[in-house]
Amino acid sequence: MASASEDCPVRPAPSSVPARQRKLDWRRVIGPGLITGASDDDPSGIATYSQAGAQFGYGLAWTMVLTFPLMSAVQMISARIGRVTGHGLAGTLVRHYPAALANVLVALLLAANTINIGANLGAMADATAMVTHLPGPAFLLAYALFCAAAEVLLGYQAYARILKWLTLALLSYVVTLFMVHIPWVRAAHGLLLPRIVWNQESLMMVVAIFGTTISPYLFFWQASQEAEEVKGNPEDVPLKCDPQEGRVELKRIGLDTVIGMAASNLVALAIIFTTAATLNHNGVFDIRTSADAAAALRPFAGEYASLIFALGIVGTGLLAVPVLAGSAAYALGEAQRWPVGLDRKPSRAKAFYGTIIAATAIGALMNFTPIDPIRALVISAVINGVVAVPVMVIMMLLAMRKRVMGVFTVGGPLLWLGWLATLVMAAAVVAMAVTAV
Repeated sequence: MASASEDCPVRPAPSSVPARQRKLDWRRVIGPGLITGASDDDPSGIATYSQAGAQFGYGLAWTMVLTFPLMSAVQMISARIGRVTGHGLAGTLVRHYPAALANVLVALLLAANTINIGANLGAMADATAMVTHLPGPAFLLAYALFCAAAEVLLGYQAYARILKWLTLALLSYVVTLFMVHIPWVRAAHGLLLPRIVWNQESLMMVVAIFGTTISPYLFFWQASQEAEEVKGNPEDVPLKCDPQEGRVELKRIGLDTVIGMAASNLVALAIIFTTAATLNHNGVFDIRTSADAAAALRPFAGEYASLIFALGIVGTGLLAVPVLAGSAAYALGEAQRWPVGLDRKPSRAKAFYGTIIAATAIGALMNFTPIDPIRALVISAVINGVVAVPVMVIMMLLAMRKRVMGVFTVGGPLLWLGWLATLVMAAAVVAMAVTAV
């Protein structure tokens, strides 16, 4: 168990902080929540949403309305754990639960994240090759090298700024949406009036959408980034050590998370609408990858729409791959009590940065093996769905414990939404198992 001195490191006394700093600084609102939400729309997620629109038209648009409050609540709780305790999710877990439990969950997370990295790098390379008509493998290696090098060589603040700018890649899907004709009455019907067809294909797609939008790596990443923000600011301490900052910081976390999750779901909705209006409308019902979706758009939406869609794949991939590798490194490092953090020099956190490099390299190399990346992605989605449920249960239990959260235990509507999200994910895993049988 962590000592009091470890949880509350020596920093400038809170009373010495000027009162004006206890007001919400709007320049700090956009942070880990937006980056987390944007990284949720990675090339693998784009493929899932594209397939949903191509196969079911507007019929599954309602899932974006349902998942928004659930994912917002879960991400807000994970962010609170990081900000209140000063530790990431895995670091908090090992301080209050058996290390064996953390090791199992982290091992599954590592496997799922590495597979996702490989699929995302492959999609980015395919999209670039489609646009440039040059061989894809060279782009794949270049993207892998860039993502790993940027994460290892840049300090946290500089790297966080790059990630914030990369979130602008999401706008490409909004632009694409307005380049095609959308029958808005039909689209609104699919968005506001849920209709579930009880067959294997429909249920599997609903499960895939839930697994894509509420994914374990997002919990670990946002909690770790909130802890990183504390460590990176000399005037900040964990909220349990300085409760006076709680009102302002919890408000910032709430706004940041809601903005990030809203952006994520609006972009996912734009992808579903775009592919429904073009691919489904013209009889193209099967999409294997996000690059396939970009190529399939060309005859129905035009060259520019296809190009913008493809460039969005590259931009979101450059954001998501480092988040996937980083969340794996944070989870493993915190579980093993290694020095972790993007603000540490590589020589002082060798294992942490080594995990980032290894996950990125293995993911890249998967594309040069006989392993089918699409089949691997399905396996990854299954692992993510299975891992999400126990992680969410433990996260909710941590958020309710006064010993962990001090005066900032989670309660009220946020608590119930968190448990509802956990139950929905559990139901999705059960549905996935039943349909598989």
